[in-house]
Amino acid sequence: MLRKHNPVLNIVNGVIIDLPTPANITVMWNWGSLLGLTLIIQLVSGVLLATRFTAMSEYSFERVVVIFQESNYGWLLRLLHSTGARFFFLFLYMHIGRGLYYGSYQKKEVWNIGLIIYLILIGTAFLGYVLPWGQISYWAATVITNLLSAVPYVGGIIVQWVWGGFAVGSPTLVRFFALHYLLPFVVTALVVLHIFFLHSEGSSNPIGVRSNTYKVAFHYNYRVKDSLYFFLYIWLLVILSLTLGYSFMDAENFIPANPLVTPAHIQPEWYFLFAYAILRSIPNKLGGVVGLLLAILVFFVYPFIASTTAGGIVFSPLGRVVFWGLVVSFLLLTWLGIIPAEPPFVIVSMLITRIYFGLIFLSWIVIYWAL
Repeated sequence: MLRKHNPVLNIVNGVIIDLPTPANITVMWNWGSLLGLTLIIQLVSGVLLATRFTAMSEYSFERVVVIFQESNYGWLLRLLHSTGARFFFLFLYMHIGRGLYYGSYQKKEVWNIGLIIYLILIGTAFLGYVLPWGQISYWAATVITNLLSAVPYVGGIIVQWVWGGFAVGSPTLVRFFALHYLLPFVVTALVVLHIFFLHSEGSSNPIGVRSNTYKVAFHYNYRVKDSLYFFLYIWLLVILSLTLGYSFMDAENFIPANPLVTPAHIQPEWYFLFAYAILRSIPNKLGGVVGLLLAILVFFVYPFIASTTAGGIVFSPLGRVVFWGLVVSFLLLTWLGIIPAEPPFVIVSMLITRIYFGLIFLSWIVIYWAL
């Protein structure tokens, strides 16, 4: 017999034993727990790296080299931290995709807080990418911060305020380092809030039934299952960090930042490539920035158009076609973000961008009218 569900007690105690959990949830519900484990790994490795880092443009690149070559296990911490960031976004996209497919947007607070976490993680990852102060780090900071100049009338002032001067330099690096260190703790607080609202209603399930009768205790049914995937993920993270850790890094970023030499091709990490492709596909600078923001902000609409009684996209044949169309367009935009902006790929990017937003709008119609 399950005890009465008390979400506050579950979270405060930090031990979930009798939490009523749907008995039919699949491996797709493991992405959330894997994200929690990855966040812990990133926090621990990040704090340890921060104790050995110097946020000054004259020394940052050399300090990264010192961490690699002279600090005890500094190379391992750096590789785990950088590879873990890539896994973080992989799990995050799978988590969001699963939520969209199975209708998790019906839980408004959970969905909206999750998207806010995603937005903060985007900023955190970008700030961390700048810190090594290599060629790609420097020019990525220059290009991305320059997007703020698209804001009418005050754009130039905002850019100079962010830079702390008239160009990206030491003041910029100090600010980015401070924010990169602090924002993960903000994310941690939001994750606790995210879990609180999730457990106040209970997890969803593949068939969308909200009955309280077909549930089992979280322990040991799902704690053992989570532990298995924790072990597999840690094993994979360590293996990839030790064998391919450097392969995930841009070769240009092993060159110290040089404001006088622009890299031939500047591109972000793979998890930002879809948004980067959308940005480049719109000729107007302000329009590109708006398109970049809308590519993510459109997901805030789903909770406000969804019925609380209908299931997710999975229950609609048209909805499933739209969902997998979105997945394909996301992958195509990610690929196009790697390709230099030249014909015919510019035209293809414009086309796929229109398809992406068109499918988003069609998914709203499918959900609102329960087609």
